[in-house]
Amino acid sequence: MFIPPAFANTGAAELMQFLPMIVIFILFWFLLVRPQQKKMKEHQKMLSEIVKGDEVVTQGGIIGRVTKCGEQYLSVEIANGVEISVQRGAVAAKLEKGTIKSL
Repeated sequence: MFIPPAFANTGAAELMQFLPMIVIFILFWFLLVRPQQKKMKEHQKMLSEIVKGDEVVTQGGIIGRVTKCGEQYLSVEIANGVEISVQRGAVAAKLEKGTIKSL
């Protein structure tokens, strides 16, 4: 009929069981999730700042100069007289001016 002493104080024992999981979650958040979110925000900002004349490289490795900007698509000149349309999200990086000439 009496409660054994081992079961009398279960609140602290349960907290101690979940404490390692909470610490792992916090570490996971600060080491993996936050940096990825920051990188995504920077990439979205870079994509929104692309204008005509910028030199870009696509995720497929194609380097070119932006000739037309649309809401979803960009026209990129990859050679004299050769233009391709790419999705704005397919741009991996914006290059410095004059990078294409140095290649």
